[in-house]
Amino acid sequence: MSLPHLKKRKEFLAANKAPYQARPSVVVQCRARSDGTEDMRIGFTATKKTGNAVARNRAKRRMREAARALLPQHGRPGHDYVFIARDATKSCDWQGLLDDVKRALIRLSPKV
Repeated sequence: MSLPHLKKRKEFLAANKAPYQARPSVVVQCRARSDGTEDMRIGFTATKKTGNAVARNRAKRRMREAARALLPQHGRPGHDYVFIARDATKSCDWQGLLDDVKRALIRLSPKV
């Protein structure tokens, strides 16, 4: 599944003001858009605190795969999601990363 990506700094900054969930291996921000579209958009970022370029790319690849696996079931249409890598993102076990992303997405979903 391929979702549209956030590309502009302005879009990332808008999501920065939105609700978020911090987990040991990842931070997920979720922003409701008001443009009336029902598609989800995603963005990935890793700061230099995460490591060198190789480590940051590894962290982003892992977050991309986790998002690809979990957003169809736990994402909300019409929202932007930003995944922020933490130091543990690149080295934690795969199931731990999936669990953290899943918990964050569930906590960010509306209470029904």
